[in-house]
Amino acid sequence: MTLADLIAQARTALDTAITTRSQEQNALVAMRSDENLTEDAVRAQVERRDAADADVTRRQESLAELEAEQAREDELAALQARTVPAANRAPAYDQVARVGREERTYRPDQDRRGAGFERDVAAAFLGDYNAQARLARHMQEEQTERGALLRPDDQQRAVGTGAFSGLVVPQYLTDMYAPAAAAMRPFADACRSHVLPSQGMTVNISRVTTSTSVDNQSSENSAVTEQDIDDTLLSPAVKTAAGQQTLSRQSIERGAGVEAVVMDDLFRRYHTNLDGKLINEATTGLSAVATAVAYTDASPTAAEAYPKIIEGLAGVESALLDMASGDNLAVMHSRRWYWLQNAMGSTWPLITQPGTIAQTLGANYGEAYGRGVRGLLPNGTPVIVDNNIATNLGAGTNEDEIYLVDRQECHLWEDPDAPMYIRAEQAKAANLGVLLVVYGYYAYTHARYAQARKVGGTGLVTPTFTGV
Repeated sequence: MTLADLIAQARTALDTAITTRSQEQNALVAMRSDENLTEDAVRAQVERRDAADADVTRRQESLAELEAEQAREDELAALQARTVPAANRAPAYDQVARVGREERTYRPDQDRRGAGFERDVAAAFLGDYNAQARLARHMQEEQTERGALLRPDDQQRAVGTGAFSGLVVPQYLTDMYAPAAAAMRPFADACRSHVLPSQGMTVNISRVTTSTSVDNQSSENSAVTEQDIDDTLLSPAVKTAAGQQTLSRQSIERGAGVEAVVMDDLFRRYHTNLDGKLINEATTGLSAVATAVAYTDASPTAAEAYPKIIEGLAGVESALLDMASGDNLAVMHSRRWYWLQNAMGSTWPLITQPGTIAQTLGANYGEAYGRGVRGLLPNGTPVIVDNNIATNLGAGTNEDEIYLVDRQECHLWEDPDAPMYIRAEQAKAANLGVLLVVYGYYAYTHARYAQARKVGGTGLVTPTFTGV
């Protein structure tokens, strides 16, 4: 695990701690408004809030230490780049990447839409040496800052020919948004992330499918029970997601930002496709591998649907036993999330849950779509809202599903420099066209254990918002 991975984990832990502290504070405010509560109960809640606050401080300090360590490593790397023997140095000053002391070649504060990067890619095809030098310097910067993540051939790919196909796109450009809306990748971002191996078209995982045996000895000196252990290989396939678009040279050279808009949209379709396959792909997708929990109801209500969700969560834990992490997720379509929020009632659970006020049907964090956990169910399970979930299921083609999973058992391997961007002019030169291609490699599995559950049936038809 790299220092960057540790920093990412520390940031996630800090976000979780801040969320927990906010929940404890909200619970304290709610308790203080209840005249029937005792002073001891309020004091106990204050202690829980203060403990959560201390946890935030501790995780904040841990993150600061890691970031300081990373800054020192970057400083040393820059120093080493300036002090290597002359024979190993790049021949020209403007070809040396001094990341940490000089600004990046392509920067969001100067070129938010990436027009400069695109112009240089186009000019490099036409033999512009200055553009080629800037692209080469950009690749050196990527190698310096993300050397542990980029494949060894990336730098060769950048400077080997004048074509400059397969360049690593500046990272800030991958965050741009095209006008066309996309479902993007809420569930994929919540999955347990791994770096895709640099070679091979499968990821091999050994699963113990026949365990050993232990039993009481029937009598002294009698045979002890024995069962040969056996494993089965799980081999998720490495998939290639790709899309292309051919633009006329006129639209690029005479238009304004045309290539940037198309590139943005290709990136967004790439991420949407990946997330949709994780959920809906036949045989291996979450819907295909999850065990069904039927909710059949001609007049469904949120209060009736909730016990089915709890039944699914119980199934997740019973399938995993001691391998259950407790890091559960409920994944649902936005229409189902808002339907659960529309319910009104006068009853509440008999057992209170951490961070959730008992009189409510969960908590809404008010987060925008695609920005992590949207809220909590009454039992404290985080909710991921993902509009890649199908809404045309069932006999009436109007049902959706609610998925319950242990997040640690939803595995996603991604190439760290995906998606890649290729701009090819030669292939369409006779038509004055420019071919744009976006591609990337990934693999996934939810089936290391048969733990996932899905609530589905006529109770999850297109919701009506009637307050029940």
